[in-house]
Amino acid sequence: MHWLKLVSAALPLAASLLLTAAPASAQDIKVGYVNSERILRDSAPARVATQKLEAEFAKRDRELQELGARLKAQAERFDKDAPVLAEAERNKRQRELAELDRDLQRRQREFREDLNQRRNEELQGLLERAQRLVRQIAEQEKYDLIVQDAVYFSSRVDITDKVLRGLNNGK
Repeated sequence: MHWLKLVSAALPLAASLLLTAAPASAQDIKVGYVNSERILRDSAPARVATQKLEAEFAKRDRELQELGARLKAQAERFDKDAPVLAEAERNKRQRELAELDRDLQRRQREFREDLNQRRNEELQGLLERAQRLVRQIAEQEKYDLIVQDAVYFSSRVDITDKVLRGLNNGK
């Protein structure tokens, strides 16, 4: 128990020493901030990647839209015809609609999975390029710390525009 008293007595002293030393050393530290969301949204490579993905997945998206429209039309026709259909025919058409719906849902799920995987691949390459560029800027301009996510940052430390210019210039 004796050591606990010593530690608890020393804590306020250590905290006050850190607080008085912090302003002097903080002036020597150069900090930067990068908004990764802006890089993924506003950079030329991000726009190119988005266009590439749209072109790559446009055909499958159209096919899914057509399949959805066909399912909707068949469901509407079934609802209209159901009162006059024989029970066997009604059951058969319900099974066909259910099968078509399952097929549509499966294809939509596969589409989303494939699109997300490709998007992640494209964005990963962009983020790697951006990180290399951030390291380059940090070394050239003598930054001690560059953060990516922050609750608050001053525009004075925001280097996102420098990174965007570098990415847009093909670096």
